[in-house]
Amino acid sequence: MPQHHHSTPYFDDDDDEELIKKRRKPPPRPSPFLTPSSPHLPRCALPILVILSAVCLIVGIAGIAFAAAAIRRPPRIVTVFRCGRAEDTLRTFRSKSLAATGRPEEGVAARPRVIGVVGVLTGFSSSDRRAALRDTWFPRDPDALSRLDHATGLAFRFVIGQTKDSKKKAVLQKEVETHHDFMFVDADEDNYKLPYKTVAFFKAAFNLFDADFYVKADDDIYLRPDRLATLLAKDRAHHLTYIGCMKKGPVITDRNMKWYESSGHLIGNEYFLHAHGPIYALSADIVAALASARNDSLRMFNNEDVTIGSWMLAMNVNHEDTKTLCEPICTSTSIAVWSNPRCLDPCDLKEKLMELQNVSMCSNSSTLPPEDDEDD
Repeated sequence: MPQHHHSTPYFDDDDDEELIKKRRKPPPRPSPFLTPSSPHLPRCALPILVILSAVCLIVGIAGIAFAAAAIRRPPRIVTVFRCGRAEDTLRTFRSKSLAATGRPEEGVAARPRVIGVVGVLTGFSSSDRRAALRDTWFPRDPDALSRLDHATGLAFRFVIGQTKDSKKKAVLQKEVETHHDFMFVDADEDNYKLPYKTVAFFKAAFNLFDADFYVKADDDIYLRPDRLATLLAKDRAHHLTYIGCMKKGPVITDRNMKWYESSGHLIGNEYFLHAHGPIYALSADIVAALASARNDSLRMFNNEDVTIGSWMLAMNVNHEDTKTLCEPICTSTSIAVWSNPRCLDPCDLKEKLMELQNVSMCSNSSTLPPEDDEDD
């Protein structure tokens, strides 16, 4: 039988040395970064992942805490004090301020109780007049205006209507954002008719304020708010009261003259008793009746003071003639000071008002007259 020989691998010396080197060679150092084929986590990557995990955990906890706080916090409710197109910008501003400081619960009364609302009727082109009043008796900023409201029980606002002129709106808005002392009413300033604007003021004021009296004033008078408050706060037996500096006079039927009255034939030769237009007051019951009436149900004359006076005749009101509302100079009892004939452009209203403001009798005299004056 043939013999079978089992062959064995043959190694020479060089092969033995190469094999020994391979066996002694250390394994390759793993990459510090993970790859898709890496079956194990590299040691140097562990601290990085720990740090990233900690950061993610902190961010997650902060997000949950913020969400919980947002859910628990009541929404900021900003009330815009508006009725139709009428708005009281001071209370809207105060509502926004309370919401911004996280105190919406303090709230602002929807229809605050006051002794009187004083609406100073003004126009888009009358910024100089408003500035003159703010330099004298009318407060310049919301805080001062609120202090005067609380001190006298009277709410003072500049009253202005609506316009489609975007430039006029933009200019006025800057003034509103500075002073917050306007009451916007539903009246068309582009087709200006003072009787309609006056009625719009009374309606807006009645809806925005619960007052004993509503006062219409012009933007070229010097006023003592403290004395006006004293006048309005008096006890009166008649609940329908019309307070003003009363007058009568001839009806102007010449269309070329100032104060022309196109419906003069309905009145006659002489006007009935009515208050001068620069300032007068209507009691709450009177204004409530006007607020409920439609404009087209009321006769409108050319002149606003005549228009209001004619309605007062129909309503059987008490005419309270108060001459201290139409003083030509400051006295110890004057409430409103204005010139007749009126100060019309180009007269310097600011200069005239500052002259009055610098007179001690106008700005610094006591609210009530001295006792010896009363005795006289």
